[in-house]
Amino acid sequence: MLVGVFQRSLSFSPADFSHKSFKDRKISSTFQPNIVRFPSKFDPETKKIAIVEPSQLVSASASSVGGSSADYPEQLLDAQKKKKRKLIAGIDQDELLDPANLADPDSCFCEFNGVQIHHKVYNVESKASETLETKKIGFPMILLHGFGASVFSWNRVMKPLADVTGSKILAFDRPAFGLTSRLSLSEISASFKGDARPLNPYSMAFSVLATLYFIGFLGAEKAILVGHSAGSLVAVNAYLEAPERVAALILVAPALLAPRAVHKVEKNKLERDNWTEDDSSSTNSLGNPLIQFLNTVSKFAKMIVQAILGMVKGMTDVLNSLYKRFFSAFLRSTLGVMLVRIIIDKFGIAAVRNAWYNPNQVDEHVLTGYTKPLRTKGWDRALVEYTAAMLADTSSESKPPLTKRLHEISCPVLIVTGDTDRLVPSWNSKRLSRAIPGSQFEVIKHCGHLPHEEKVDEFVSIVQRFLQRAFGDAEEQNLQVVV
Repeated sequence: MLVGVFQRSLSFSPADFSHKSFKDRKISSTFQPNIVRFPSKFDPETKKIAIVEPSQLVSASASSVGGSSADYPEQLLDAQKKKKRKLIAGIDQDELLDPANLADPDSCFCEFNGVQIHHKVYNVESKASETLETKKIGFPMILLHGFGASVFSWNRVMKPLADVTGSKILAFDRPAFGLTSRLSLSEISASFKGDARPLNPYSMAFSVLATLYFIGFLGAEKAILVGHSAGSLVAVNAYLEAPERVAALILVAPALLAPRAVHKVEKNKLERDNWTEDDSSSTNSLGNPLIQFLNTVSKFAKMIVQAILGMVKGMTDVLNSLYKRFFSAFLRSTLGVMLVRIIIDKFGIAAVRNAWYNPNQVDEHVLTGYTKPLRTKGWDRALVEYTAAMLADTSSESKPPLTKRLHEISCPVLIVTGDTDRLVPSWNSKRLSRAIPGSQFEVIKHCGHLPHEEKVDEFVSIVQRFLQRAFGDAEEQNLQVVV
């Protein structure tokens, strides 16, 4: 039958295939458009051939592959929606949750100044003791994480530190990080009544007061503050705010000193020495009237220059203030938030890997722990507010710079760093140890920016020796660990 149809089609002339000719020409019933005949089954009674429309074939094919034809378009839409989902560092941004819904079994929350602060406490008294005899040193520890980190970064050392100290170990998430609630400034203002201005939860002052609050929260008069990277800045500021509440400071890869601060100080000192030499040499020529006249003109010129510099400095301060306000406003804009999201997406995971001595040791567990806060509602806005608060911080203007107050620290201080720290070089930490009188400086080999995560045993061992040296001689606060 198909051969006959094929031969008949060859007998058509080109004109036969024109629209009108083809439409008017009578064709055998064996060659009818839109109808397909095939000898599939015969009805046993009527013996008629089943006729199926091509559209029914397409529909049946779609149904056999993906269910009913009605479900097939819905499945395509669902697939397209999944492709359009927004991901930041691999985290789905279309299904953000409240921090409490992401809490671990050992997570705790407490309210401080209107903010729900996420924290964890390890109490050695409630755990099985692994030492034959351990005497408490009498001071709990408070762990302060760095920028972009959270309580997760202390998970590996909380239990070992509790075993060493025989005391409680507490770590909390500072606002804008971890699972601590992320509130807008309008929400904070609404929670306060009266004319009192609420404290910005993303400011350094808030972190300092929260640290001092947790000392009392643990029922202690003093505590050992352990700060990592930017957390060291919180620890030192907390000491300067209330030195009587801090028993010791342990600064891990501390981000306190600017890398070139010393070079600038030395340069200024050299210039002052040169000016002094010039002044002393000029005094030897007071007998010469011409030189006296030139000195007078020079001093007058210096006065004019100093006045101009004073005006310029004032203008610079104004411009600097305006710049900070403009940049803060830009950060809070939609474009600024978008920029923050792009930076976290492009460089977030890379920054975590770069912080380790061996990036290959950063497994999925570590990445999940660091990216988990990206699943919380408002994480991007909170990070913007934190950055803006750091720029607009005016509390330090009424006080001397932190670098000029380091000599005021009189409690025991331990500084620990990795020899391959790419973020805060070990030589920068060594400079800090020289600036703090009596501080102890330790370097861990083959270690990056995270000694408490990469080299847990070595880190805990260094802390243990430091505590023995600092508190081992006291009668009532003797630290004794039996191996």
